[in-house]
Amino acid sequence: MASASKFQVMTLTDAAAERVCELVDNADKPALGLRVGIKKGGCAGMEYAMDLVEEASPGDDVIEDKGAKIFVDPSAVLFLLGTEMDFEVTKFRSGFVFKNPNEVSACGCGESVSLQAADLSAHARN
Repeated sequence: MASASKFQVMTLTDAAAERVCELVDNADKPALGLRVGIKKGGCAGMEYAMDLVEEASPGDDVIEDKGAKIFVDPSAVLFLLGTEMDFEVTKFRSGFVFKNPNEVSACGCGESVSLQAADLSAHARN
């Protein structure tokens, strides 16, 4: 009997995967991928945090999507469940953008969000 596949916490657009690969390839030190987490801060209460990963941490949820490797901090998994990570370049800024179904509200600056933990029962039905 085949085992059920594990639900992927996040997905990446082509642009996000390409940018993650660029960051890893151009890092000063050997890097495995990008770690995504949540930290307290900003006017709405929480901010997305990203760092290059030199070594995986125990408990990281590892996502390999379109050639890019993302490490999700275990404390952020419930807040990031179902999120699509994108990379946008506009006239005034470039950066990662998170389309997160767990977002309750966002600050006008676009850097700070209010998140709620995902409803696991909704994901179990999919």
